[in-house]
Amino acid sequence: MAAATHLCGIKAPYCFSKKALHSQSFCSQKRLNFDLLTESCGTLRVSYPSKGRGGLRVVCDARKNDVLVQSEPKSQGLEESINQLSCVMKFGGSSVASADRMKEIAELILSFPEENPVIVLSAMGKTTNKLIVAGEKAASCISDVSEIDELTFVKELHYRTVDELGLDKSLITDHLEKLERLLNGIAVLKDMTPRARDYLVSFGECMSTRIFAAYLNKIGVKARQYDAFDIGFITTDDFTNADILEATYPAVANKLHSDWNNDPAIPIVTGFLGKGCRTCAITTLGRGGSDLTATTIGKGLGLREIQVWKDVDGVLTCDPNIYPGAEPVPYLTFDEAAELAYFGAQVLHPQSMRPAREGDIPVRVKNSYNPNAPGTLITKSRDMSKAILTSIVLKRNVTMLDIVSTRMLGQFGFLAKVFSTFEDLGISVDVVATSEVSISLTLDPSKLWSRELIQQELDNRSSLILEKVFHVLRTNGVNVQMISQGASKVNISLIVNDSESEKCVRALHSAFFKTDLAVADLVNHNGNGNGT
Repeated sequence: MAAATHLCGIKAPYCFSKKALHSQSFCSQKRLNFDLLTESCGTLRVSYPSKGRGGLRVVCDARKNDVLVQSEPKSQGLEESINQLSCVMKFGGSSVASADRMKEIAELILSFPEENPVIVLSAMGKTTNKLIVAGEKAASCISDVSEIDELTFVKELHYRTVDELGLDKSLITDHLEKLERLLNGIAVLKDMTPRARDYLVSFGECMSTRIFAAYLNKIGVKARQYDAFDIGFITTDDFTNADILEATYPAVANKLHSDWNNDPAIPIVTGFLGKGCRTCAITTLGRGGSDLTATTIGKGLGLREIQVWKDVDGVLTCDPNIYPGAEPVPYLTFDEAAELAYFGAQVLHPQSMRPAREGDIPVRVKNSYNPNAPGTLITKSRDMSKAILTSIVLKRNVTMLDIVSTRMLGQFGFLAKVFSTFEDLGISVDVVATSEVSISLTLDPSKLWSRELIQQELDNRSSLILEKVFHVLRTNGVNVQMISQGASKVNISLIVNDSESEKCVRALHSAFFKTDLAVADLVNHNGNGNGT
């Protein structure tokens, strides 16, 4: 079995302070009165003028009407800017894993009084995994689902959290009863269909958001809970891995804006969930789908920033489980982040960058356990000077396929026929290399990890990086079976034996990230194959 090594992005050695990086995202709010505009058009874009000008330009996309609204001279607080939502703050399962963590997240949110955020939450802790195992056990001829350990765990976790937060247990009792009835149904049918699985795991997000919204209201912060599938998240009917449809953006924007204007309250939205466009059944967006929920809301509402709060200090230079010295990457582009996510970096959902890129909305990855850490800022572009690789990602159990045929010589359409076969089978092709008579490609049917290296410089950088890479791998006795550089010039993929994959990542990370001399080494490379 092979593994792919992906050299990703480019790291710029910026000198920045925590305060400077933090202040970039939380700009002063501008007060706009949209009351008259929203009656005649559904979509508004706000263009901030260049420095020194005194107004904001509000553009109605529906009718292309321009209205110049004078900005107010002083910055405004929460009360004065209450007529607009400002950003998305998404928190993963570890951030809301217990009552204590929910209290800490509430304090974190309130530490930004200038923000009117939309909050997106995942299920508590390991709830999703526990629910899936409970469903599998129910389908395997268990007579009494109430005895399933995972169901007991989920019940005890949520009841304990409600109790420790001083909330009424009736808040989640109905959901837990429905959950047990669903498991009984799965046990009777002895089968957990993809549709039933999506409905099963949806209970996690539905309960975590209700608990958190109730807690905010209890401490005097007005909040309103929303199930994503009830506010316009329309998806394909591909259960367990659905895609969000374009109709979602205006539907979600209309619902959240309308409720906010009529009765302002912090929206608490379930991540990960949607509603099938034909079946109207609950769907899920795949692992890490809450990130996609957050960026979809950000684009739909045209918000200033999307914050993804994780349990790590941003996007790291590599998996810390493989190389403990991994460091946060301060800046990435949307393209770099998307390729990192696709090739295995678990910090972000692979599709989550698309809405942010289309809406040109910055994404900030932060650590809810260490909120003062600068994190990673993801934008459309960044300073590429004095830059080297930004991250190394490992993707295991990659299958490499060689197709050899002399019929390729002088023929057109051969590649199209090959890839149409994979399309018909629903198999994704990751890396491709071709010659006159052969095609080598890697397949990822199991959606596990692979090894790659992404780099964000142009062709002259590619040769220098590859020269150093091959020197490092040759020195460490790692044999490269296949190499490919994407047409986007954003990544370079190396296929190595799976047994050598972790050794490869450690060697490359040590060479490119271990010391500050890595930048100078790359820029001043003399071409003799020597690397640090």
